[in-house]
Amino acid sequence: MNSSVLGRIRTTLEMIKFEHSVFALPFALTGAVLAVHGWPTWRQVLWIIVAMVGARSAAMTFNRIADLRIDAANPRTRMRALPAGHLTMGFAAGFTVVSCALVMLAAYELNPLAFKLAPVVIALLLGYSYTKRFTFLSHLVLGLCLGLSPVAASIALRGDVDRGILLLGAAVMLWVAGFDLIYACQDVEFDRQKGLFSVPARFSIRVALWLSAMLHIAMMALLVTVARIESLGWLAFAGLALVALLLAYEHGLVRPSDLSRVNAAFFNINGFVSVLFFVTWAGDVLMH
Repeated sequence: MNSSVLGRIRTTLEMIKFEHSVFALPFALTGAVLAVHGWPTWRQVLWIIVAMVGARSAAMTFNRIADLRIDAANPRTRMRALPAGHLTMGFAAGFTVVSCALVMLAAYELNPLAFKLAPVVIALLLGYSYTKRFTFLSHLVLGLCLGLSPVAASIALRGDVDRGILLLGAAVMLWVAGFDLIYACQDVEFDRQKGLFSVPARFSIRVALWLSAMLHIAMMALLVTVARIESLGWLAFAGLALVALLLAYEHGLVRPSDLSRVNAAFFNINGFVSVLFFVTWAGDVLMH
C-alpha cells in the first residue's frame, strides 16, 4: 500500500480515471460560452473547472466506495484500488469530502444561487451510485448528472438558464446515457447474477445497443435545435456533422456478439466527441 499522501492521491486519481474529466468539462464550458455569448472571465473559467473536477472526483470516488463489495466480486473490477487493497476506505472517504468541499467553494465564488443549489447537485451525484440497485433507468440518472454541467455553468454565470441551455443539458444527458448503455453490456451476466439493474441485464445486449443508438440520434436532433435557437453558424453545424460521424463509428465498433472494443468506444471516442463539440461551438460563438 502506498505510504505517502501523494502516492495515495495518485492511486485515487488512477482509480477514478481522472483524465476522463474531459467528458463533461467541455460541455460545461460550452454552456458558459453560450450563457454569456462570449468568453467568460478567466476567474469564472477557473472556478467552473474547479467545480467540474471536484464534482466528478467526488462522484467517482464515492461510486468506488459504494460499490466496493460489488467490484470485489466482479472479475472485471476486482483489481480496482479499493477491493485490491491499494487504497483504504478512510482515505477514499476523505478524498470524497475534500472534493465536495471544492464544489461548494467554487459555487460560492461563482454565484449565490449556485452556492445554494450545490448541495442538491452533490446529493444527486453521490446518490447515483445506488440507483443500479433498484432501477434500470440508472443510465439516465448518470446522464442527468453530466447533463447538469451546462445548466450549472449558466446558473453560475448568469443566475438563470434559458431554453437553449436546458436543451443542451438534455442532449448531454442522452449522450451519456447512450454510451453508458454500451459500457454496461460488459457486465450482463454478473448483473443478472447479483440482481443489479441495467438495460442490458433486464432486456438484452441487442436491445441496449439499439436503444443507445436511438438516444444518440435524439441527442443530435436536440443539438441541431439548440444551434438554431442560439443562431449558430457553419462551424457549429460542421462540428455536429463530425460528432455524428464519430458516434456512428462508435456504434460500429460494438456488436452483440463482439464486445471486445467497448473500452475504445466508451473512453476514446467520447473524449473526442466532447472536445470537438466544445472547440467548434465555442469557436462559432467567439467568431461572431
